[in-house]
Amino acid sequence: CTLKGVFTMNKATEYLKSCGTFFLATDENGQPRVRPFGAVCEFEGKLYIVTNNRKKVYQQMKANGKVEICGMHKGTWIRVEGEVKEDTRREARVAMMDDNKAVLSSMYTVDDNLMTVFYFEHGTTTIYSFTAEPEVIEL
Repeated sequence: CTLKGVFTMNKATEYLKSCGTFFLATDENGQPRVRPFGAVCEFEGKLYIVTNNRKKVYQQMKANGKVEICGMHKGTWIRVEGEVKEDTRREARVAMMDDNKAVLSSMYTVDDNLMTVFYFEHGTTTIYSFTAEPEVIEL
């Protein structure tokens, strides 16, 4: 990853954190499904999200990794589109927990066999506003 790539990935991660709540869209047999998410982290230069492996969203992402995230902050909005892949390594779950303890510690522990993380294998993040050209970040 180039220094610019690291900086822009960090910007995408920080923007999603500033949203507080952002929305993840998945596909279930051709039907879009959207739900709120609130935890994100950067690990090994990739954007990660977390879910419970007993939820429908987990099954949807395993069946079709093409997802989109959308969130708003201070009159601007972000769209992250791409393909996610599950990371089963404990180190990835630890990174997510360490970066989101306040949000996740009441729901998960790293070794509870429920907490599951996915990362964007590839994708595009675009930050939009009504007053400036969109800013595009390749994942």
